[in-house]
Amino acid sequence: MNPDDPLLAILACPLDKGPLALLTDEEALYNPRLRLSYPILDGIPQLLPSSGRKVDADAHERYLAHLKASAA
Repeated sequence: MNPDDPLLAILACPLDKGPLALLTDEEALYNPRLRLSYPILDGIPQLLPSSGRKVDADAHERYLAHLKASAA
């Protein structure tokens, strides 16, 4: 999955229905509101609630910094 993929505009977190951010280095979609990371396996986002992995505070800050740098 790449940052220009139109699918990103319609993908949503299965728990809070909010937007997800692409973490290209991690091959994952990230919900910063709930601090959950959803893996992308073979190009397919795994968006079942049980697929979400809780992210610790350090990784959360790292992901936010990466997302800000990508947006600039």
